Amino acid sequence: MIVLEWLFLTIAPCDAAEPWQLGSQDAATPMMQGITDLHHDIFFFLILILVFVSRILVRALWHFHYQKNPIPQRIVHGTTIEILRTIFPSIIPMFIAIPSFALLYSMDEVVVDPAITIKAIGHQWYRTYEYSDYNSSDEQSLTFDSYTIPEDDLEFGQSRLLEVDNRVVVPAKTHLRIIVTPADVPHSWAVPSSGVKCDAVPGRLNQISISVQREGVYYGQCSEICGTNHAFTPIVVEAVPRKDYGSRVSNQLIPQTGEA
Repeated sequence: MIVLEWLFLTIAPCDAAEPWQLGSQDAATPMMQGITDLHHDIFFFLILILVFVSRILVRALWHFHYQKNPIPQRIVHGTTIEILRTIFPSIIPMFIAIPSFALLYSMDEVVVDPAITIKAIGHQWYRTYEYSDYNSSDEQSLTFDSYTIPEDDLEFGQSRLLEVDNRVVVPAKTHLRIIVTPADVPHSWAVPSSGVKCDAVPGRLNQISISVQREGVYYGQCSEICGTNHAFTPIVVEAVPRKDYGSRVSNQLIPQTGEA
């Protein structure tokens, strides 16, 4: 039973922090997939460097040990090895820098014509989300607040300090633009599975572009110390199929129209 449970946890997508987790959360966007691939590529070079340096250290300890070799080798200079140890460390950062710069520039790109624009406003200590495309008038708008669910009100299966009362619902496989800004102090909008971390600076509008590739629920938290309850401002993004997204939006728009 334990083996089956371990296999299930290994295969299932990891969209929130897990106990004893060592790696990143499973990628939900091409951006996060690129970050994960770059991490794995760099880790490969780190393993090679570790093996090479470890071999040099072990060899030095062996040849210069006072019992194995009372009269150590009198080698103080080696032109060849000095040239190699200067050239190779300069080549390795080049192999790392080229894909790094490509990924950084791709992360900076903003979709010119996104399908949906969502404005995330940080408060102490909750968030307000505004679906700008549906705010056609004062009588009809899609704006709501998102508060963390207290520990005493959590249902079975919900995560402490990660669940909110109103999730950000987005359609999967759609280009989204997120506009981030605070209403008081600096905040941050960060969702690890999407590879997004955007600071909310007072007086400025920062924007990011994402495209969630699979349905699921993705958890994040504020990554900028914003006061006493900094740990109580989680972010929950729920990606649903496009047909379900339309019905979800309609259900939220109709009550507000009726109240007006």
